Amino acid sequence: MSSAPVSSLSPRAMALIVLIGAACVLGLAPILVRLTETGPAAAGFWRFAFAVPLLLLVTARPGAEGTGRPGRWAALAGLFFVLDLSFWHYGIVMTSVANATVLCNLTPVVVTLFAWLAFRDRPGRLFLLSLALALGGAFAMAAGADGGQGTNPLLGDLFSLSVAVWYSGYFLAVKAARRTMSASRVMLWSTGIGTPLLLMVALVLGENILPAGPGGWMACIALGVMHVVGQGGVAWALGRLPAGITAVTILIQPVVAAGLSWLVFAETMTPIQMLGGAVVLAAVVLAQWSTRPGSKTGAEPAGPAPVSL
Repeated sequence: MSSAPVSSLSPRAMALIVLIGAACVLGLAPILVRLTETGPAAAGFWRFAFAVPLLLLVTARPGAEGTGRPGRWAALAGLFFVLDLSFWHYGIVMTSVANATVLCNLTPVVVTLFAWLAFRDRPGRLFLLSLALALGGAFAMAAGADGGQGTNPLLGDLFSLSVAVWYSGYFLAVKAARRTMSASRVMLWSTGIGTPLLLMVALVLGENILPAGPGGWMACIALGVMHVVGQGGVAWALGRLPAGITAVTILIQPVVAAGLSWLVFAETMTPIQMLGGAVVLAAVVLAQWSTRPGSKTGAEPAGPAPVSL
């Protein structure tokens, strides 16, 4: 079979394909967290603990950059991700999967603003319109929920909303780290630094650290694999796409998570939530079209040249 169609893809198109795939993989996260049979922060610890050996294999492969040193931006990314997972995992338990995932993905608002100021990824008017549509669809998904899921929906929604700040910090730290480091090295150090910190959080909060049975262990292992594939894909794409575009595209994640929670946990998808999901997907397409090369209405491309995986 000819590989011409793949080889003819532009670097931007390839980065977009990887990013969409990574966003879909990350949609598994809230489902797996509920299946781990551990505390919320402990689930984050196992996610990192099982990911580190895989990341070591990736960085040690022939031709790879190697482990090297973490660097301040990779270390900062690890700290932000610990805060991200700690608050988000508690949000997943306290509110619905759809709400927790949607609210934490309000990240584009913060990312677009900071990327504009710090990285000069200037958003165009059509991109801002797509951002507004995406956020409107996200709010529709949250507001349209039937309110019957979770142990403390209001607190869970607040925790999930705070994650938008932590995830924005992670996004921007990874974006800065990718100027000089490969995606695999950024992932290795941010994950390695975060592993003991998440364990400390779980111990301080008195959580159940060990899964109760084989199903819980399988979910923990799956979280580690998902982390490497999903977050690794996002980190790789951040070296090739503007941060604002990346942040909008991963709004596919709550749509996937909401659909899976409906199938696995029977969490109701109301008509308003379904409409909101459709609006989010349409906004992602619009955002990508508005920032295509040569567009006068979209965001400028990211400045730094990409480095290898």
